[in-house]
Amino acid sequence: MARVLQIRRGTTAQNDNFTGMTGEITFDTDAKTLRVHDGETLGGFALARADAVSGGGTGGGGDFDISDVPAEFWQQLFAQYCPTPFTVMDSSLITIPTSGGTEYGFETSKNAMFVQTFLVCQTPQAGYSIGEYVSAFGIGDSVAPRPNTFVADNVLHVRLLTGGKSFWVAHRDTGAQTQITNERWRILFRVYC
Repeated sequence: MARVLQIRRGTTAQNDNFTGMTGEITFDTDAKTLRVHDGETLGGFALARADAVSGGGTGGGGDFDISDVPAEFWQQLFAQYCPTPFTVMDSSLITIPTSGGTEYGFETSKNAMFVQTFLVCQTPQAGYSIGEYVSAFGIGDSVAPRPNTFVADNVLHVRLLTGGKSFWVAHRDTGAQTQITNERWRILFRVYC
């Protein structure tokens, strides 16, 4: 005999006055939809049915349009994951070192929330043109190397250790790991703090 899974269910009013456990799902018998709970929010979060979504439920023609997402959604999401205003800063272009590593100092006492490292093409190579930023690169056997960051004397230091190993990029057209000539590229750090 097959097993049956039945989840909590209730009317819209009952769901509106229920706070489920984190990850719990309930069924709204009036709206005929599911609600997902986070253990804090009264009523949880109602999931839209296909026939209630713009262009949905008709079997075609309705592509998702991000402009249909209400501004309140983005404001709430941004406030949750980026609770304070942040600044984006770029380093100057840095010569790729032949040994050891490289470091750049940003004049701020804030610590970095996130750091991106790019190689910037200076002379065409591996399918890239002058000025193109490449984030798909590696050093030796390391893929997508992450720099170390620390704050000292009101300066945010971003340090990329290379150990004297060769740099490579993912070829623009094939994606294949392609060794590069250091002189043809520069490093750029972008920090979000």
